[in-house]
Amino acid sequence: MRIRVRLFARQREIAGSREVAVELPEGSTVADAWAALVVLHPALAPGRTYVRYARNGQYTGPETVLVEDDEVACIP
Repeated sequence: MRIRVRLFARQREIAGSREVAVELPEGSTVADAWAALVVLHPALAPGRTYVRYARNGQYTGPETVLVEDDEVACIP
């Protein structure tokens, strides 16, 4: 499935974009989306402890299961 990951502040500078599309298997979580993002942009990894997540505009935890076309915001 394809989801969109929105980035802010320093994350956006590191990735060079405010949004990154990632492909994930069905049943993946917000944490899996972060892991896929870090594969694409390894310099983001150290910032994980300072990130909160939102799924489709609602704050959520890393264990939240995603579906096709979800948007995950990584909020520093």
